[in-house]
This record gives sequence, C-alpha cells and structure tokens, in this order.
Amino acid sequence: MIPEMQNFSTRALQSHPRKNDVEQILSACLNAVEPSAAVRRFVQREGDFLLADNQRYNLKEFDQIVALAFGKAAFAMTRAVADLLAPFPARGLTVSKQALDSAPSGFAYLLGGHPLPTQASLKAGAAALDFVSGLTERDLLICLISGGGSALMSAPRNGLRLADLQALTQSLLACGARVDEINALRRRLDRVKGGGLAQAANGARVLSLILSDVVNNPLEAVASGPTAPDPTSTADALAILEKYNLQKNISPALLRILQGAPETPKLNDRLFERAQNLLVGSNALAVQAGADAVRALGFHVRSLGSAWQGEARQVAKELCGHFQRDLPRPFCLIGGGETTVTLRGDGRGGRNQELALAAAIEMDGLPNVLFLSLASDGEDGSTDAAGAVVSGETLQRGRQLGLDARAFLDRNDSYSYFAALDDLIKIGATGTNVNDLFFLFGF
Repeated sequence: MIPEMQNFSTRALQSHPRKNDVEQILSACLNAVEPSAAVRRFVQREGDFLLADNQRYNLKEFDQIVALAFGKAAFAMTRAVADLLAPFPARGLTVSKQALDSAPSGFAYLLGGHPLPTQASLKAGAAALDFVSGLTERDLLICLISGGGSALMSAPRNGLRLADLQALTQSLLACGARVDEINALRRRLDRVKGGGLAQAANGARVLSLILSDVVNNPLEAVASGPTAPDPTSTADALAILEKYNLQKNISPALLRILQGAPETPKLNDRLFERAQNLLVGSNALAVQAGADAVRALGFHVRSLGSAWQGEARQVAKELCGHFQRDLPRPFCLIGGGETTVTLRGDGRGGRNQELALAAAIEMDGLPNVLFLSLASDGEDGSTDAAGAVVSGETLQRGRQLGLDARAFLDRNDSYSYFAALDDLIKIGATGTNVNDLFFLFGF
C-alpha cells in the first residue's frame, strides 16, 4: 500500500519553504489511486452478494469463484478482493513485476517481464490460459487488471517467437508510439489480449476491475483489453506499422501472423453479455485528489486535465507557457497523461525526466517557480527514478558543474543530468499505475 506521506525530497526541493506542502500534494495524488482502496470504492459486499457498480453477484450461485490479477497493481488488488470474498472459498493467480512476500490462501503468483515480455511472461500467459480453461458457465472469474499487464503476461499466437515480439515492442517504444497504438498491435498477436481471456473462460461470468494507465481510459488498451471488445482491426494495426515506418523492422513471420490472425471479438459479440468491465481508478482521479489538497493548503489551483500526450520536449514548451501568464500566487497547476520520447541518443532516462529537463530549459532564470513530473508507478523508463524536480535555477546550477542541459537532452540523457544535481525523484515502486503526473508551482 502507498504510504500516506511520501518523501519526494530532492536538492531543489529540500530547502524550499513550502517543501512540506508540495510533498503533501504529491502524496494525495498517489494515495487516491492506491489499488486496494480503489477496488473497495467500487465493489462492496452485502452478505452473500458482491456489488459492483450496478451489478449484483450472488456468490452462492457459483460453483467456483476465481480471481486472476495481472499488472503493476496486481498484489494490492488481489488482497482487496480476497478480503471481500472471505469466507467464500476462492482461488487465484497473480502476475506482477515485483515478488510477493506472502499471498492470500489459495492464491498462487508468478513474475512476468516488463517493459519487454520475457520467457517469464510466456510462462505467465500459459498459466493464465490454463487457469481459466477449466471454468464453465456456472463459475465467476474476477479479473484484476492494471497497467503493465501487456508485457507481464503474454501468449503469442502460434508460430510467433518471443524474439519477434520483443523486437516489435522495442521498435515501437523507441519511435515514440503511444501506448494505445502499441496495444492495438499486441491485441492482434496474442491469445490473451483483445478479449482473448474472456473467450478462453468457456462462458463463465466475468467481472473485470480495471486500474487504467492509458490516456482517456479506453478499456481495450489497458493491458491490451483481455476481457474487453476490440474496436480496432487488422487494417488499423498495419496502418500503425506504416505510420512509424516499421515494416522493415519486423520479421516476415510476424507480418504474416499479423495479416492472417483471426478477428478479435467486437462490442456486439455475445461473449460480452456475461462480462462486466469496471474502471476503478485513473489519472483523472489522482489529479482531482491533488487539486483538492492544493485548495486546502491555500494555493490557487487549476487542473490542466489528464489527456496530455505527444513528444515530451514539445509538451514541456506548452506547459511552461503557463508560467508566462499572470496567475495569482501561490498557484499550482496539475495535469497528467503520458508523453512519448523518440530516441535520438544513447543516454538514460524516461519520459518524465525528459519532460522535466525540457521544462528546465524553458524555465531558465524564472524566479519562484517549480516544475515536477513523475510516473505514478514510481518507475520512469528503465531507471530507478520516478521523475525529477526543476526550478528556474536548475540550468544555472548545472552550468556551475560544467553541464550543458541541451546536450544532455539531445542524447536523451536526462537521468545523468539530474543525478549530478541530485534532483531525481526516487520513491520506489508505488504498487499503482495511472500514467504520469506533473505539477507547476508559482510562489
């Protein structure tokens, strides 16, 4: 579970007179999307009935009640559902990125690979299909789905090698493709994605509780929609390859499988008459919680929305334009989404660190301002940082150390720049995942 108060301190923030306020605001955002609390907010237990939004499930009517959890929030969601179901006998399988100290009775767990699928991901995908294949129409399958599930659990279509999937994923990440575009391709190539898991459950009732890590929360894109209808087609997937000129980067076998894969189930498929997909947490919820905390602390507040996408350095320019406006102080502008980074160099970093470094360049010399960007899961790219904190003095501090911020940005080496300034946000894995958050402060 996410602690009530995180330590977000960096060199730029450590001595700031409103450090505690800033940390309280960031903690409020993350606490609002703590996975077990998110589940309990939308699912309640009344005697023999499980209530999920407008649906009632009589637990006595089912021969088996099973739970399958996958994604970065899998463990916390698993514990919440196990508590809700007790003392009804239930069993489950949990697939996540981090090892679990102890699992609820009757629940097994597996580790998967992330951000690229690995052999562990294939093992998890095979286990998931085996887990649901024994179900019937008299059973209830509760799926607990969160971001990261696409890579952590994979069952490639026959003839598709793991190396082919890894190469495709790596190419898509490097060219700056959005997560919804990446997952549109994954749905065509994987037997558990694009409604595949619901198909494999032999008509069992399906209740999916979904913590979204995708901008605007399209359910088919979260973990590639294993229990949701797929609105995209093979033609859409091929158009994404063409958009990023990736045809030459993928194997002929992958292209043949992509072109010949069976169509995924659509919205009008009878399969979904027995499936409920319920969104229990999102970036918008985190932004709203942050705005409430800002208001309570006496700041002027404005939400910038949760749908920010695009190249990180370009988004930074647009965001920092707000610092030029005549806003009442102190103020805090909060927004979220998921930017992308087109790799041009060989440095280290992630989209939040790149966004922060580009923002620092735009803010150079501005007095009494702060900009923070962080990944809600605590893991930005393949680094141990969640993001970074910058001020109008960041570039001057860098120049004193002989660092050229633009050169670091050009080679996508934001991690090294902020490591030298001790301005990386390092809070560790949070156990939740609802995209990225950014904060613009004026004092």
